[in-house]
Amino acid sequence: MHQYFTLIYFMFLILGQSVIAQRKTYQISTVAFYNLENLFDTLDDPNIFDDEYTPNGRKCWNSEKLRYKLDNLSTVISKIGAQKTYKPPAILGVSEVENLAIIQQLANHPNLANANYEVIHFNSPDRRGIDVAFLYDRNRFTVIEAQKHELLLKDVLNKRVYTRDQLCVFGLLGKEPLYCIVNHWPSRRGGTKKSNYKRMEASNLTKKVIDSIYTITKEPNIIVMGDFNDGPFNKSLKNLGTQGKIKEYNSRYFFNPMEQKKKKGEGTLAYRDQWNVFDQLIFSNTMLDSIGVQLYQTHIYNPKYLMESKGKYKGYPKRSTTKSVGYSDHFPVYSYLINECVSDD
Repeated sequence: MHQYFTLIYFMFLILGQSVIAQRKTYQISTVAFYNLENLFDTLDDPNIFDDEYTPNGRKCWNSEKLRYKLDNLSTVISKIGAQKTYKPPAILGVSEVENLAIIQQLANHPNLANANYEVIHFNSPDRRGIDVAFLYDRNRFTVIEAQKHELLLKDVLNKRVYTRDQLCVFGLLGKEPLYCIVNHWPSRRGGTKKSNYKRMEASNLTKKVIDSIYTITKEPNIIVMGDFNDGPFNKSLKNLGTQGKIKEYNSRYFFNPMEQKKKKGEGTLAYRDQWNVFDQLIFSNTMLDSIGVQLYQTHIYNPKYLMESKGKYKGYPKRSTTKSVGYSDHFPVYSYLINECVSDD
């Protein structure tokens, strides 16, 4: 069942407009993104480099470890945003999944029985076989169309660099149209500067997808989510027209609430004792006004049970190692959205 809230809704603060109150019935939903850190099955796929995630591989990845991994991830997902909605996220973008079968195992886990999840997934040409995917509660979100967008990259020798596709899903949250673009941009392997061009190309592809949406919809509601392997102030994110502060509505831009998280020293992953905000949720400014689906709050989900409790990496995300199965090397990010309920009349 939907979690319903009867509110006296005030159109203020966001745009600094006059206060207008009206009594309506609203639904609050959670939208989230989570890098699942190498959610592989135990089978050897000869078409990808997944050998280390097999029983005889370096990770000694077996059915028992996989079961623990699925238990852990499903526990986390079941709690994201549940403080207000009492349910798992209505919309969840994920990265680092090997295939459709493994993400369906996660979606069907008993811990997520009340999520009513359906899965959208396309295989990408990534060498390691890790893809993005989209999970949605079919009772709260209705999918109309889903497309993958291939990122074509070449290295300095003009050879193809195979990486993740981007996934664009269009549907209805309640009765409100909503586009979600799920990303996992190329990593910083080989050095940040040396790999910058890859993320800029990924950014250009995302921008192209956004521009195509605007050609068919005058004021679309768009959420760009993902692990961008860049922070909110990097050029690749700014290329999308992101702003960390809410501005006047008369110009098109994307609001990135993660800029404030970064300024406060928060992070979604840690490296060499520095926190980075690579996992982000970014919103078209159409979601900041008082009409349709609206952004309410954004958070990093980082309770203590997701952190290392001792040792050199105390406070870091509790990742999996060759000796133990953790959660992920990333914390999830999530936002609350408010929209008018669909009438049963």
